[in-house]
Formats: sequence, C-alpha cells, structure tokens
Amino acid sequence: LLNHAKYEFVFWKSQRILLMNNAFVELLAFQRALKDLVASVDATYAKQYEEFFVGLEGSFGSKHVSPRTLTSRLLGSMVCVEGIITKCSLVRPKVVRSVHYCPATKKTMERKYTDMTSLDAFPSSAIYPTKDEENNPLETEFGLSIYKDHQTITVQEMPEKAPAGQLPRSVDIILDNDLVDVVKPGDRVQVVGTYRCLPGKKGGFTSGTFRTIMIACNVKQMSKDVSPHFSADDVAKIRNFSQTRSINVFDQLARSLAPSIHGHEYIKKAILCMLLGGVEKVLENGSRIRGDINILLIGDPSVAKSQLLRYVLHTAPRAIPTTGRGSSGVGLTAAVTTDQETVRQDVRHGPHGHPRGDGAGPRHHRQGRHPRPAQR
Repeated sequence: LLNHAKYEFVFWKSQRILLMNNAFVELLAFQRALKDLVASVDATYAKQYEEFFVGLEGSFGSKHVSPRTLTSRLLGSMVCVEGIITKCSLVRPKVVRSVHYCPATKKTMERKYTDMTSLDAFPSSAIYPTKDEENNPLETEFGLSIYKDHQTITVQEMPEKAPAGQLPRSVDIILDNDLVDVVKPGDRVQVVGTYRCLPGKKGGFTSGTFRTIMIACNVKQMSKDVSPHFSADDVAKIRNFSQTRSINVFDQLARSLAPSIHGHEYIKKAILCMLLGGVEKVLENGSRIRGDINILLIGDPSVAKSQLLRYVLHTAPRAIPTTGRGSSGVGLTAAVTTDQETVRQDVRHGPHGHPRGDGAGPRHHRQGRHPRPAQR
C-alpha cells in the first residue's frame, strides 16, 4: 500500500501530478516495478502469482470528491470518493487467460482477455475460442486457465453532504481480486481509483453517451459508528445533571426534546425512547423482540408533526427523511432495476433522502444504522 502523500518526497512533484492525471499508465508501471522488486527479493514467491497490485492512500487535494462532483474533467484521473454503499453485486469469476488443447494436433494454445476496465491500452476480443485455425475442435483446460474475482458496488452520496431538497447521487465502482467482499451495503467507505468512461451501445453501434465507472485500487472502510463530539462545557452539564436527585430524569429529558414545541408530553417520551433504544429480548420459545421501536404520528395540520420530525433528523445520527407524497406505497419501498453488468432485473428498495412535502398527513420516524425507507 503506497502512501500518496509520501510519494512527493520520493519522486519529483511533476511525477506525482503525472500519477494523478495519467493513472492508467502510471499504475501499470507501478505494478511492473513492484513485481520486479519482489522477484529480486524472493524469486520463488514472485513466480507463484501472475500480478502484484498497488493501492494508494493519502491526501488527494482537489481530486477528493463525492459522487455529485465527479465530472468529465476528472475522466482518466486518480480520484478519492467518499460515500455509503447501497448495492453490492455477487462476486463472479472473470477470465484473464484461457488455455485450450487440440486433440487432433496435440497442441495447446492460450488467449488473454482484457476489457475497458483493464489497465491495458486496448481491449481484446471477447470471443471464446472453440476451434483452431484449421477448424479443429478445442478443449478448455480449466485447471490451467486463470480467473479473477469481479464485483460491482454502488456508492451513494452521504445524506449530510447532499444539497437540501435533492436526491443523493451515486457512482458504480468495480472491485477486482483482493478488494472483493471487503465491504457490505450500509458501510461508509473511502474509495481510491481511476475514473473512466465506457462507451454505450444501442443497436450494436456506439452512441455518443458514455457510462462512467470507477475502477478501485484501494478501499478504506470509515468509522461505522458516529462518534459524537462533547465539549468541556457539555461534559460539565452532563455531570451536574447526573448528580441532581430532585427531578425525574425521564420527564426532564422528554421536556428537553424539541423545547420550542409546547405540550405533546407522551409523544416526546415515545420519541425519546426511540432515540435511546432498548434491549433485545429472547423469549423461551426462541423468538426475538427487538429493542428499537417505530413511531407513526397522525394528526391535523399545524400540530408540530413536521417540527418533531426535523428535530429527530438533526438529533439522531444517520437519520433520513422520506415521504409517500407523489408515489405509491410500493413505489416508495420497492423498484425493479436492471444490472448493467449482467442485464439481470432485481427488486430493490425505493429512493432514500426524498424531500418530504408540506401539509397534513402521517409522519414516519425511523432511526437506525442503515438508511432505509420509513414506510412499509
């Protein structure tokens, strides 16, 4: 793993900029140099592996972006993207080199495969050979062929960084070899990789629109738990409150919840219980009762339902507002999407972070680790 910040002290600054702007050529040179270095230290170990990979980390300056700020000027560059994983595909094998044997001629042949996600300059033919030049049938030697693990993930913009009133944007990222299955949906990650475009085809012809992806070379999982920051004044107030014995702690905390809203004592107590959570119970028959609860508020207009919702949104970590206005119940929670890699249709949950509308109606509160729709 190469620290990108230290790279400037080893090489000239111009070469460091070249690595950022011409990532494909420089990464390929890095991998070849790394293999030569390993071969000079331990030749036996170097012969056991076909390739050695280089991961980058450190400060990326203006190229430290989010899925929303990934623009065409960054194509071909090394970028660092932060976000939340919303989708992980299955890990599938991808052929790198196939070996074929011809029983008629007693000869073997091999073919290497590259595509637009490889570091090579040009993609190879994707046709799998079944006959040789003399039209003799070929048998594939699967034991001698080389495959690599391949996975596609979708990283969405963090809700707290998305502009108000807009849906979070996302980017597809390709993981290969040792990077597969290191993260799961809901994790906050920092991905370093090359931003590249793939030509789109319609009716067998390349169109003028391109699909952009990111080819990762390093994935760093950020802190799963949101660690709150307490100042010295906050700690002093907490200690003074804990030493007070003359008040009911539960009632005092409930009254402190959304203090600008008068009344609604029972609703505030329920929201307080939802924010604090409970203990999961396991009954004798093996069934489980979860510790957290959900709240559904139904009332007339102008009774502070939305204000309570906004207070929970700014208090609970990773809370996301959503609404059913303008979409059906199924359209909010489920949708059929097509996988770009396999053209397979999957049923997925609906959009997150949808801006809620004004007016009367039910308000849904949900507070948890992963952003999920509040309506079922």
